[in-house]
Amino acid sequence: MNENRQLTPPPEGREQLPELLQAWQGESHNLLQILIEVQQRYRSIDRETVAWLAQQLRLSPLQIDGVIDFYSFLHPDDPGQFRLLISDNIIEQLQGSRALAERLASRLGVTVGGAVRADARLSIDYTSCIGMSDQGPALLVNGWTIPALTTARIDQIAELVEEGRELTAWPQELFRVAPGVRRSDLLLATEHPDGAALTALLRDGGAALLQQLEQSGLRGRGGAGFKTALKWKLCRDAAASSPNQRVVVCNADEGEPGTFKDRLLLQEYADRMFDGMTLCAGIIGASTGFVYLRGEYRYLLEPLRQELARRREVGLLGAALHDRLGFAFDIEIHLGAGAYICGEESALLESLEGKRGHPRNRPPFPVTRGYRGYPTVINNVETFVAAAMIAVHGAEWFCRVGSAASSGTKLLSISGDCARPGIYEYPYGVTLQQLLEECGAVDPQAVQVAGAAGRMVPARDFGRRIAFEDLATGGSLMIFNQQRDLLAVVRNFADFFAHESCGFCTPCRVGTTLIQRGIAKLQADQGSAEDLEHLRQLAGVMRRTSHCGLGTTATVALLDLLEQFAHVTHQVAQRPFGPAFDLDSALQEARESGEAHATEQQGG
Repeated sequence: MNENRQLTPPPEGREQLPELLQAWQGESHNLLQILIEVQQRYRSIDRETVAWLAQQLRLSPLQIDGVIDFYSFLHPDDPGQFRLLISDNIIEQLQGSRALAERLASRLGVTVGGAVRADARLSIDYTSCIGMSDQGPALLVNGWTIPALTTARIDQIAELVEEGRELTAWPQELFRVAPGVRRSDLLLATEHPDGAALTALLRDGGAALLQQLEQSGLRGRGGAGFKTALKWKLCRDAAASSPNQRVVVCNADEGEPGTFKDRLLLQEYADRMFDGMTLCAGIIGASTGFVYLRGEYRYLLEPLRQELARRREVGLLGAALHDRLGFAFDIEIHLGAGAYICGEESALLESLEGKRGHPRNRPPFPVTRGYRGYPTVINNVETFVAAAMIAVHGAEWFCRVGSAASSGTKLLSISGDCARPGIYEYPYGVTLQQLLEECGAVDPQAVQVAGAAGRMVPARDFGRRIAFEDLATGGSLMIFNQQRDLLAVVRNFADFFAHESCGFCTPCRVGTTLIQRGIAKLQADQGSAEDLEHLRQLAGVMRRTSHCGLGTTATVALLDLLEQFAHVTHQVAQRPFGPAFDLDSALQEARESGEAHATEQQGG
């Protein structure tokens, strides 16, 4: 940090701010990381801190306020010594999360979503899916994950909070997240020696390994399915301002509700992910790498940093690579702060640059103009793991399973009404029926494929396959049995999208709220055929005119419900239009009261 920027001392009680700022080089493009650390250290980002940071970073206070306001995990006001956030994913609601949340609030004398307790000890609220559907219900306490909630655990947490005991002194068993692997295949069952992809790169050269990736048919595992080799080639060939000024970014912002397979890779196979990122750097000529880790996975931050430090020590990363690659390559981890939209690659780049996570206009695409204008490759965790292993074992090894258009295997996060939720690795082409039998689903009514933004598939279509040519998915499958109210499921998705819309474009900002209200009207048994048609038309407008994928996919499940599960809304479809507010009914009580009064007067 340039010392002449420190025009005033830090606010009283926050004397460590200069040291914190120095750790992030005092650069405005690290603003989000600075704010996250301020939040973690001081519990809030107050007005005096905003003013001081604005002066040091040469930003306006309004810019900083805008970033704080955008991210759910940042607060200008103190949320209390303990900030308890209960995951409100539909799966966890079905697991009983709402009742547990109310029990916790009752034990602690607050309301869920209400004010901080008078003694500033705590506050409780709901939050979006935190990637624990297989081990739910779950919550975050000051950003740390506690899975597998029960009434006993809730009571234990309440006691620990009332004692005011620091989190470091809480029983570590509370925070244990199990790997959750139910089935392994190519990626999870094959050995991968330390730094094996880098060894292959040095032996065979970048051009040969890029050809192997192309022959493997590897496509992005985040759901979109762009060809990995083509993306890397486009970035390698893009003009850069100087040699090696290209960037590798791993998208570890696994925010799609019901998805948790990257959590496993980050927790158990991070060495392979870093190996894949280093491989990419060697092929495209990059000196800088980032892992954008979702804030909900904060418990993984320190183990990941330790793995990076180990790799530097053994010559697999950092300056030690210079003599081997001809340039140094290193990786930083940046945290998200609770914004689903940052899973979209251009919004992720904006967030990585310390700004609000608004999706960019494209073109230009990240491969030509990405992080801070540099050519940038963005792939998700599973893609980098697969790329590293293809470099070692070859394209033929990878292509021996899957289909012509979807080679290899896919990690699937399976949760909901099944006996064995967890992570399953299957070759592409597996049918939903096979998956349902494997995980012990009983009497399934529907499977939600690819999270809240994905398809709701009815039982008659369980012969469909997980593949890019049929049902593409980033990895989430949520199962709902015959007893579940699918309208309530879609309402949960609508609430999620209304909350997570970044507000950048009108079709999404307004549309998600109107969809939310429309579904609420149906749930209140006040809907009509006209309301159903209005929802269809609104969904069409959002799909055609929204700025990014959030708005274009926010109504996919709703439309599937209307088209594929007509029995759910059959009664509504037969009902003539009725206003949400019935003036005649509202006045009836007053009329009856007036008539009774008149009768009494006549009788008197």
